[in-house]
Amino acid sequence: MPRTFTVSRTVLVAAPPEQVYEEVSRPARMGRWSPENLGATVPGDADGTAFTGMTFDGHNRRGAMRWTTRCTVTAAEPGSRFAFRVHAIGLRRPLLRGPIATWEYRLAPHGEGTKVTETWTDDRRAWPDPVAAVFDRAVTGGRTFVAFQARNIDRTLRNLKRELERASRP
Repeated sequence: MPRTFTVSRTVLVAAPPEQVYEEVSRPARMGRWSPENLGATVPGDADGTAFTGMTFDGHNRRGAMRWTTRCTVTAAEPGSRFAFRVHAIGLRRPLLRGPIATWEYRLAPHGEGTKVTETWTDDRRAWPDPVAAVFDRAVTGGRTFVAFQARNIDRTLRNLKRELERASRP
């Protein structure tokens, strides 16, 4: 069975696109919603909104395992789109370079709120399917990365929605 390279999930958030963008475009804050990401180290203002071309180091945890990724922002369109490419990984520092994944948040007005779509794309296209399948099951507790990431994205979007809607209540 051929490998699936992309998974997307969508949620409706009762907050305007500009407000949602202000949150998702700050990599240092991502750990507040993600079940795996712990936040990021970004250049300059540690809590600043990302810009196209900016690199940052993402800090991650899965069970007892911790690692760091090097990422580059590929799209920073206020109110509509934020994306970044993961291109290096390592335990404490991202030393192993190569295409890993791309993450994207698309925002669209929906009534008085925002339709938020989070997409993960597996950039490990050069990996043979059988090798990727064995690796993926080993590091995700027996799942494919698509199934694993779908679950993580669902949790991230649910947490983002809860936090933004709580903040926008009078």
